[in-house]
Amino acid sequence: MSKIVCELGIKGSYLLFERALEEYEQAVKTFGKEKPIGFPNTAYFLPIIYAILGYPVKKLGDCGEVLEEIKKLLPKETSSEFFYWGKALDAGLVALFSEEIIEAIRYLKQPDFYCYSEDPGEGKLWLGAADDVVFRKRGVEFVDGTAPGFAAILGTPGDIEGAINIIRELQEKNLYVFLHGTGQGVSLAESLLQQGVQLGWSTRLVPFGPEVTSVAFAIGFACRVAMSFGGVKPGEGPKNLLYNKNRTFAFALSFGAPSLEVAATALGVFNWGCPVITDVELPEINVPGVCLYEHLVSKVPLDKMVDTALEVRGLKITSVKLDIPVAYAASFEGERVRKEDLYLECGGGRTLGVELLVSRPLDEIEDGKIEVFGPDIPDLKKFEEKGPPYRLPLAVVVEVAGANMQEDFEPIIERQFHYFINYAQGIMHVGQRNLMWLRISKQAVEKGFTFKHLGLILYAKIKEKFSAIVDKLQVKIYTQESEVKNVLEQAKEVYRGRDERLSGLVDEKVDVFYSCTLCQSFAPSHVCVITPERVGMCGAYNWLDGKAGYEINPTGPNQPIPKGECLDPVLGYFSGVNEFVKEASRGKIEKVALYSIMKDPMTACGCFECIAAVLPEVNGIMVVNRDYTGLTPTGMKFSTMAGMVGGGVQTPGFLGVAKHYIVSPKFLMAEGGIKRLVWMPKSLKEELKDKLKIMAEKLGVPDLIEKIADETIANTEEEIKKWVERVNHPVLTLPPLM
Repeated sequence: MSKIVCELGIKGSYLLFERALEEYEQAVKTFGKEKPIGFPNTAYFLPIIYAILGYPVKKLGDCGEVLEEIKKLLPKETSSEFFYWGKALDAGLVALFSEEIIEAIRYLKQPDFYCYSEDPGEGKLWLGAADDVVFRKRGVEFVDGTAPGFAAILGTPGDIEGAINIIRELQEKNLYVFLHGTGQGVSLAESLLQQGVQLGWSTRLVPFGPEVTSVAFAIGFACRVAMSFGGVKPGEGPKNLLYNKNRTFAFALSFGAPSLEVAATALGVFNWGCPVITDVELPEINVPGVCLYEHLVSKVPLDKMVDTALEVRGLKITSVKLDIPVAYAASFEGERVRKEDLYLECGGGRTLGVELLVSRPLDEIEDGKIEVFGPDIPDLKKFEEKGPPYRLPLAVVVEVAGANMQEDFEPIIERQFHYFINYAQGIMHVGQRNLMWLRISKQAVEKGFTFKHLGLILYAKIKEKFSAIVDKLQVKIYTQESEVKNVLEQAKEVYRGRDERLSGLVDEKVDVFYSCTLCQSFAPSHVCVITPERVGMCGAYNWLDGKAGYEINPTGPNQPIPKGECLDPVLGYFSGVNEFVKEASRGKIEKVALYSIMKDPMTACGCFECIAAVLPEVNGIMVVNRDYTGLTPTGMKFSTMAGMVGGGVQTPGFLGVAKHYIVSPKFLMAEGGIKRLVWMPKSLKEELKDKLKIMAEKLGVPDLIEKIADETIANTEEEIKKWVERVNHPVLTLPPLM
């Protein structure tokens, strides 16, 4: 163990604590102790303090109480405890607690300092704490494996080209990159921006803040993941630390000689199992039991930093290298090709555009064949006198064959085009079917990207992901308008047939439902039961997806659930479902009513799109989507309710649901279905309006949509009660819920 580094870190903890205390005292003089404090649009107060100490910091005076408490953790510099490892780790906790208070006070003193969005904009670079909408959207990726972990970058290397290479390498491994502080007077985030690199949550390059204190946002994010998705309660400090050590794979890359504050922050992140890799020579730290392997690894060359960090953190990442001229990774999915960078666009209302995947007999497919009919990207200069941006009609047709391939699997694979294409750097894809929109950047074209490469991406990724059902595959790309029109007419017929088949799927007509246990890694007792009329609560998996998932991976998270005997058709009790859920939850859940919110409701993980909740005074049900940031009529925000509903527990009166399930005939059928709906955010009501109207007409209440309150009409149960009486809402005719 390095006494030198620990000594620096402990001194840095004292500095951060003293700064937090000074800023607190000044803030009290300005705002008073009763001033509300916290990170905007979040429901976890100051999340590190809340997670570890269980203390909800709500007003400025609460910070003073926390500072009094954490002061006890600081070791006395003159005592023999000074170099004791446990005391050094405690000092690191004090550093992070202090940093969180410093940043919270910054929000009071400089409310416009941080950018309140997913990406930098309005002349603001730093994003600050992730609000609950961003957290819900991005936090899920840390638990379903989409994002294997995150790298916290401290400082700036002198070699900006080397830094960009590190960033690209991290992105190509699908890791999030959190940017903090400055080095040598320059912030890496600003340097990247000057080099034309897109920053923000959408590209997984997140500039949290200009000081090392912004590391509190990264560790706070990890704490929120454990509380929201992992079932770890506030105040269960050791559980939170262990959860993150074992499941949120994070590490820090530090550049340049560390300041005292950086050394203190390093001691802090060690507690979460997060090692630090640095490019300067320092005495290394390797004490078993906290981080997985080493804690501090020093003097690592820039070109070895990522590999070293992955090895030290015990993070194994397998990625397929595509033979294309641009970088390829999920971190490029949110990248935008803006007007000034645009070379070519297809579809999106600018030109005709269509995508189609169809199955063929094996003898009609030449595996790996990629054909382009019409001008390819390098040909555009020959056909157009003016320079970019160019426009072309586009039809992408993928033909597949396989012994296990089924017609119902076609749209499932086709929907993946969006992700597979978007993962290519400099390529932007939006929509699907004949509403697709493709944009290709000048930089991608300069590197040599062509439509052939687009076909290669689809070939390689479909064969990789769907190898169990796709044996052979060929791609045809059309860029001449007459041929695109022909493909479009054929595609419309295929789409129509698919829609008709899906519309006829109901729970009563199948003998098997499907499970999704993808999220059991962080909610061990949760089992999602997917039926034809009840999609997975995340909204990403329907019954056909479950069927395809089982065919692709028979031992995976999607398993067939024989319905067995129907024990209650209204509540949705099935003997086979109960048996499966009991076994899959390891006996934690005895039975599930698929169509009820009040009696044995389905468990939830934390990935749900919406939450349904009973409003007792109104005898009705409200639904709120996670994009809604305001208080709901329950008196709670979405995230507060999510903490109650998630973690694999049954919570009568609360239910995680997908948006599409709200317009299903089986939605809370036991309680009266959408006739119980008395409140939902206006944006959600608008999004589902057409389908809600169809459902309401079938139930004989065609004007129901106008009778459902939203935040512009009512915000409390009392206000909703007056509203439903005023408009004679059908909930008034329904029996009591309780």
